[in-house]
Amino acid sequence: MIWILLLVFLASAGVTGTVYLMKRARRFWPAKQLSEKNKVLGWIASAWPLYICLPFLAVNVYAFVIAYVNLILIWAACDLVGYIIRRLRKKERREHYVIGWIAVGLTACYLTWGWISAHTVLRTEYRFETAKELGRGSLRVAVIADLHVGLTLDGDQFAEQCRRIAEEKPDLVVAAGDFADDDSTRSDMIKACEALGSIPAELGVYWVYGNHDRGYFSYRDFTAEEMAETLTRCGVKVLSDETADADGHITVAGREDKGNGGRLSAGELMKGIDPSRYVIMLDHQPNDYAAEAEAGPDLVISGHTHGGHIFPAGLVGQLTGANDRLYGTERRGNTDFLVTSGISGWGIPFKTFAVSEYVVVDIYPTK
Repeated sequence: MIWILLLVFLASAGVTGTVYLMKRARRFWPAKQLSEKNKVLGWIASAWPLYICLPFLAVNVYAFVIAYVNLILIWAACDLVGYIIRRLRKKERREHYVIGWIAVGLTACYLTWGWISAHTVLRTEYRFETAKELGRGSLRVAVIADLHVGLTLDGDQFAEQCRRIAEEKPDLVVAAGDFADDDSTRSDMIKACEALGSIPAELGVYWVYGNHDRGYFSYRDFTAEEMAETLTRCGVKVLSDETADADGHITVAGREDKGNGGRLSAGELMKGIDPSRYVIMLDHQPNDYAAEAEAGPDLVISGHTHGGHIFPAGLVGQLTGANDRLYGTERRGNTDFLVTSGISGWGIPFKTFAVSEYVVVDIYPTK
């Protein structure tokens, strides 16, 4: 029921926003002149803000919707600022052309920034300490999540990022889910699996399922099982409610994604693990912090949120309790938690609230 209400609300908001935008655009040439001669032609011409967003359909429908919605919101914000200025200056003159073109220009700048943020992969580094014996001076872990291969990085482009990660000389590599998506192709999937498996790491490369990896629709030309088999063949250890001993001091525990159902609890997954080992738990969605902190892994790594992706999506997820954390790190009890914004994102080739990144985690003995 709640989803039906949400869809009705979004549809109503879309219609209202379109009517508002067309009324504002109707005051521009040639829409204004055509409206005086023919109302139908006038309304068709008044849809020019919609037309300038249509090229985004060449990317995908999500890109078009984001561009169009942001144009509506930014134009409305510009109108509000213009109204306030007029009231303060006590002038009734309305600069429709100025406000309209400012709105279009700001939208273009905003989306360009979002496009660059999504397509530019940055390096983010964190440092943690532990009193446990690591069996080495320090432990370096390379982290990726949310590749959604094919959106901003195809198989070959992801391979380039894996070469960057290899230069970090990680001891261990983890991929925290959503490696693929419904729109990913078999060719890109295979190249991405080969690239991930090619990263040299003494303690291995590990991967867990995300909520998109199994696919929501039936048009993808490979199955989740085929992807897992390809990853395994490429030397990646697939963990689905399983643990793996990286060496005599470090254990990697991989949780099945919450959205896939029927998974073990964090406590059940931790049973039988030597408490003297340093335990890295992979859980794609960061929304089980209380149980995980009680179970006692040393470090929990997640993705899923994309760091907020598009404003205000991240804030909505945080306020509704969908995620325990949106981005970054925090500590609960003896457990450190880390959420990465991901090396790409889902569906929308813009990031206006986050960056694309791979993460380097250095773990040192407590001084």
